[in-house]
Amino acid sequence: MMENKSRPLHEQVASTLIEQLKKGTAPWQKPWNTEGMLIQMLPYNAQSGNRYKGINAMNLLLSGYEDPRWLTFKQAESMGAKILKGEKGTMIQFVKTHEQKTMRDEQGSMVFDELGNPVKQRLPLSRPIVSSAWVFNAQQISGLEAIVKTGPKEISWDPMERAEALIKNSSAEINHRYIDSAYYDVRYDAITLPERSQFAAADLYYATALHELAHWTGHPSRLDRASLLHNGMIEYSKEELRAEIASMLIGSELRIGHDPGQHAAYVDSWVSVLEDTPFEIHAAAADAEKIFEYLLAIERKQSIELDPTMLASATETPRPFLSTGDEILYKDRIYRVEGHLKQGRLRMEQLPSGIQFTLSSADPLYGELLEKKIAQHPLISLEQISAETLKNNLPSSTKKR
Repeated sequence: MMENKSRPLHEQVASTLIEQLKKGTAPWQKPWNTEGMLIQMLPYNAQSGNRYKGINAMNLLLSGYEDPRWLTFKQAESMGAKILKGEKGTMIQFVKTHEQKTMRDEQGSMVFDELGNPVKQRLPLSRPIVSSAWVFNAQQISGLEAIVKTGPKEISWDPMERAEALIKNSSAEINHRYIDSAYYDVRYDAITLPERSQFAAADLYYATALHELAHWTGHPSRLDRASLLHNGMIEYSKEELRAEIASMLIGSELRIGHDPGQHAAYVDSWVSVLEDTPFEIHAAAADAEKIFEYLLAIERKQSIELDPTMLASATETPRPFLSTGDEILYKDRIYRVEGHLKQGRLRMEQLPSGIQFTLSSADPLYGELLEKKIAQHPLISLEQISAETLKNNLPSSTKKR
C-alpha cells in the first residue's frame, strides 16, 4: 500500500518538513556527534549501495526511520527478504532526460557495429519525464541482517584531519576572531570564525567551519548561487536552508557530526518560504547536493594530486585507454569513469555537477580525457603509444551565517 499518490512529491516533502520544523525535529535540527554513528546515516539503497540524493533523500529522511537502508519491493524479494504485512512504501522520483535510440543512416537504415549489433545513441528528450517508485525501509522488511553500528575508532580516517585538510585545500580565506558568531561575507569572499579555543569540542569547530564553507561555494566564481547574492530575510533564509542541508550531508560524509543550534533563528522564515513556495525544498535539496559535490571534488582533486599509488606507478606505462575508476581533472571538473557498457562505451559522471552521461571512444571528449590521463604520467607521451592504439581509441553585499 502506498501513500499520497496524487500529491506532487515536493508538496508532500514541504508539508512534512513544515510540521517537523515547527516541532524542532527536522533532520538537520537534530544535533549529533561522532559517537555511536551508523555506518551511513543518510538513506541509501541496500542493494546497490548508492545514496539517495536531493528531494528523494529529504523525503526518506523525513520518514522517521533510524535505519538508513531502503529497497523496492522487487529488490527485497530478490534478496530473499519480505515486506511486512500492512507496511506502506515511501515515494521517490527519477527524472529521465535522455533516451536510447537505434542509430540510422541517411537512408533510414539501421547502423550496426563490427559484431553485427545495432548501434545505440543517447539522445536528449524534448522534455524531461518524471517517473515514480516506492521504497521500503529496512525496518519494514523481514529477512535482512541487522545493520552494524560503527564508532569513530572503527572508521579508516581521522574525521578532524579530513575536515582540516578539506578546509585547507579549498584555499578559502578564513579569519579567526574573539566573537560569538561565524559568517561568510560575499563582498570580500572571506569567512570569519570564532577562535578555536571558543568551541567546546573540535567537531563543533569543524561543523561550523564547513557550514560557512558551504556558503563560500555560492560565490560568483564558484557555483554562483542566486540565494547568496540577494538581500533580504527571505533570500537569507533560502541560502541558510541550502547550507544547513549541505552541512548535514558533509557532516555525515566526514563523520564530524552536525550542530544546528546557531541557525534556529531561521526556522520561522523557512516555514514561511515553504508554505508560500513548496517547490523551494526541491530546489534547496538540489543546490545542497551541488555544494556537497563541489566540496568533495576539492578533496578528490587533492587525492589525485597526492595519491602515493599514482606517484609510484609513474614509472609504469599506463594503459592507453580510459578504464573504470579513472578520475580525470579537466577544465576544473572531475570526470569519473563509473563503468563499461556495450560497444566499448563508458558510463561517466562529471563532478561537482553530478551529471551522468555515456561516452564513446569516438567522442572528442574521450580523446581529450585520454590525453589528460596520459599527461598525469610524465614518463609517457602520446607519441610513445602505437598508432594502432590511437586509431582505436581517439576520434577522426551580504553575510551568510
